Amino acid sequence: MTCALAFLALLIEAVAGYPQALVTRIGHPVTWIGALIARAETAWNEGHLSFARARLRGVLALATVLLVTVSAAFLIDHGLDLALPAFAALAVEAVLASTLLAGRSLDDHVTDVAEGLETRGLKGGRQAVARIVGRDPETLDEAGVSRAAIESLAENFSDGVVAPLFWMIVGGLPGCALYKAINTADSMIGHKSERYLAFGWAAARLDDLVNLPASRLSALWLVAAARFMPGADWRKAALSALTDAPRHRSPNAGWPEAAMAGALGLALAGPRSYGGKRVDDAWMGDGRREATAADIHRALRLYRIAYLLQAAAVGVLAVVAVLVLM
Repeated sequence: MTCALAFLALLIEAVAGYPQALVTRIGHPVTWIGALIARAETAWNEGHLSFARARLRGVLALATVLLVTVSAAFLIDHGLDLALPAFAALAVEAVLASTLLAGRSLDDHVTDVAEGLETRGLKGGRQAVARIVGRDPETLDEAGVSRAAIESLAENFSDGVVAPLFWMIVGGLPGCALYKAINTADSMIGHKSERYLAFGWAAARLDDLVNLPASRLSALWLVAAARFMPGADWRKAALSALTDAPRHRSPNAGWPEAAMAGALGLALAGPRSYGGKRVDDAWMGDGRREATAADIHRALRLYRIAYLLQAAAVGVLAVVAVLVLM
């Protein structure tokens, strides 16, 4: 039934997303997990600890967060099964699971960058892209803003859509919740800064591990999408993913970024600035570096096709699973 859950959750998230009224009123499941991580970090990450002790405390803090998260998801999962008929339980669980996917919001945020560039120029583009990337927006020209938006679209397709869906199919609602807790912990404490180098070690390493399958799968979806999109090159997408992704500083982000770059004839990643510090990363793809708002729209079109292909595949898996169970 996990395939049916994943398909319904994907459909609900694509149609409705997570209403802003709910965010304002009760927050979001990811913010609840984030609050738990923040409390654990404040309580356990003391500045005077040795590297080894700080790393051990980080492991224990992460384990606590994961245990609380998966326990809550497990109780909800089994509570619904006990309280409701099977189909009603599946429907309610799908609504809850849809909150752990980010496909619609990702589309909206990246579209905002393209529209910001088109309607308000470079200033508008910088303001919009600053909401979705961590690099210094004031250092970006139009091409830099456009590349940053496309890179964010590719990377977050992997860890905001493909990965949670993958772990939902593997482990249902608890599996997806566990993934989101790991991914949120990495985004909050997995940085290689002085404060988090030791304490966030476990979060960063575990996030790399759980994203391995989805990063490769997201590249595959983008290559397949390029096959169906006029003007995109699926062969270059595949070649770029295979040759360029291993040179990325992240073991996972390079796969969707390289596939996106090759499909669109662009060069993504490369040197960037974070907090005033230059990061010399390898270029993904060998195409144009001078990206524009039009390229963001092309990237969004490729992303939407990949999203639909993934949804169709999950739908087929759900039908096959139902037939087998019958």
